[in-house]
Amino acid sequence: MDFKDYIRVIPDFPQPGISFKDITTLLKDGEVYRKAVDEIKQLVSDLKIDVIAGPEARGFVVGAPLAYALGVGFAPIRKSGKLPGETIEIGYDLEYGKDQLAMHTDAIEKGQNVLIADDLLATGGTIATSVNLVRQLGGNVVGAAFLIELEELKGRDKLTDVNVYSLMKY
Repeated sequence: MDFKDYIRVIPDFPQPGISFKDITTLLKDGEVYRKAVDEIKQLVSDLKIDVIAGPEARGFVVGAPLAYALGVGFAPIRKSGKLPGETIEIGYDLEYGKDQLAMHTDAIEKGQNVLIADDLLATGGTIATSVNLVRQLGGNVVGAAFLIELEELKGRDKLTDVNVYSLMKY
C-alpha cells in the first residue's frame, strides 16, 4: 500500500514555502490507519521493546496504538506543566523560540528498552530531546519510529546513535 496516497499535502502552511504533510487524512480511514501501525510494527519487530514513548500530541496517535499492537506500555512525553506527578524536564530550541518537554520520573524504569514514536521526523529537535529524557530516566533507546520522515530537513543527523524507522519519506 502506498500510504502517501492518504497524506494530504497543504502548500504554504503554516507559512509560505512550507509543504505541510497532514496525517489526519490517513488517521480518519480506520483500515489504512491500522495498516500503517501494523507496518511500523513490522519495521521494529526485531527490536526488544519494553515501552514506547511518544511526544504530544501526534506521538500519542502513533505511539499508543503501536504500544497496544506490541503488547507493551506507553509513556507520554508532554509539554512542561501538563503532567500531574513528579517530572523531569529538558528545554530545547524551536525554529522560532524555545520549549520544554517533560516525563514522569517513574515513566521509564532503569534499563528498559524504549522505542520513541511520533508522526513526523523533521529537524529532529523534539525527538532528540525525547531521547535525552528517556536516557536521563535510565532507559535504553532502541530506536525511533515515524509515519513520515522529511529527509531534506536532516532530522536523522541529530539522532546519530539512534536507529530510525520511517514508514514514508519525503
